[in-house]
Amino acid sequence: MKAGFYIIMAAQFFSSLADNALLVAAIQMLRDLDSPAWMTPALKQCFVFSYVLLAPLVGAFADSMPKGRVMLITNGVKVAGCSLMLFTLHPLLAYAVVGLGAAAYSPAKYGILTELLPARQLVVANGWIEGTTVASIILGVLLGGVLISGPISSALLAIDIPRIDTGVETPPQAAICVIMGAYAIAGLFNFYIPNTGVDHRTPSKNPIFLIREFGHCCALLWRDKLGQISLATTTLFWGAGATLQFIVIDWAASHLCYNLSRASYLQGVVAIGIALGAVAAARFVSLRNAVKVLPLGVLMGVAIIGMIYVQFLETSVILMTAIGVLAGFFVVPMNAMLQHRGHVLMGAGHSIAVQNFNENIGVLVMLAFYALLVFLGVSTNQVIVLFGLFVAGMMLLVMWRHRINLAAGDLMHLIATERVEPTPNR
Repeated sequence: MKAGFYIIMAAQFFSSLADNALLVAAIQMLRDLDSPAWMTPALKQCFVFSYVLLAPLVGAFADSMPKGRVMLITNGVKVAGCSLMLFTLHPLLAYAVVGLGAAAYSPAKYGILTELLPARQLVVANGWIEGTTVASIILGVLLGGVLISGPISSALLAIDIPRIDTGVETPPQAAICVIMGAYAIAGLFNFYIPNTGVDHRTPSKNPIFLIREFGHCCALLWRDKLGQISLATTTLFWGAGATLQFIVIDWAASHLCYNLSRASYLQGVVAIGIALGAVAAARFVSLRNAVKVLPLGVLMGVAIIGMIYVQFLETSVILMTAIGVLAGFFVVPMNAMLQHRGHVLMGAGHSIAVQNFNENIGVLVMLAFYALLVFLGVSTNQVIVLFGLFVAGMMLLVMWRHRINLAAGDLMHLIATERVEPTPNR
């Protein structure tokens, strides 16, 4: 791998670390405000709403300048959102501002891989990026849980700056101060991301043109026989993953009697499994054979249903790890295929924006349904069964669609060979 790839990994690690620690701190802030239970999944919805709303614009923005500069600017937006949460805005609105930065950050983060690396290295690169991201999720969730815990938060709140009233008075506020430092470190790495030399001129700055172009890109990727399969799979994965975060919190409370801080550790266990699966996929699955991992999505849905039978910590750790491994192993090849097809069809930034748009619509829909179930008082076990059946059923539909595509004609000409190189300019 080129040296710039490792700088991208470091920048992604610290930015994602802060994102996930901030989610835990924001959940605790909502609880301190005695907010209703449905607001907890709504917190994530506010974060991803920007991905959907700004999707037609962020792809063009990511392709308009060197992507390291895009990542630096958008990381600054995340810091601004933290500041607002710290002192003024309601957590839901402040976390939406952080989501605004994340929405513009993502096309640059993934798009630069197709500019920097040859196609034959995309699965490996995605495995490392996903592994790094998942490591940051693990440590970020754990960091958030530790920062809001009694001993650490007390030590942070005891820090006194002479003659300055910081206004930091609660454990979540103290945690956010530390989290802003992680964003600052990410910004430092963003500054040193190399320019890949790709032409960054955009065809137009007219919003109407960009919206029409985005609609064309969406249709193009959904019509592509491999693009539609990988896009459907990653959309389901991210929607399910976001919902599973909150299901695990409720499940840990009802089955293991865990509070938020301890439940966050189980979220970390799932993330460890995803990291293991991502690394295994990078090692054993090529871009040409990516579609062969689809059945693992069905197994993941079945494994989720198994959560209702778990009552002990040891068993829960094994099951959470298994769910994570299945998820990581099937999503990394699908993500690499989607990036490659998008890069071939429309360019890196635009394709990642289309991907984010669809995936975060999936997140919004699934979280809205989960929030509705919570509001209606559906039990945690019933939610888990419905959720697992939905994931398994949708993956079976995706596999059925792929069989139809295969029957309609040979897809091998669409599947990238290991020797394809991306062109230096679009």
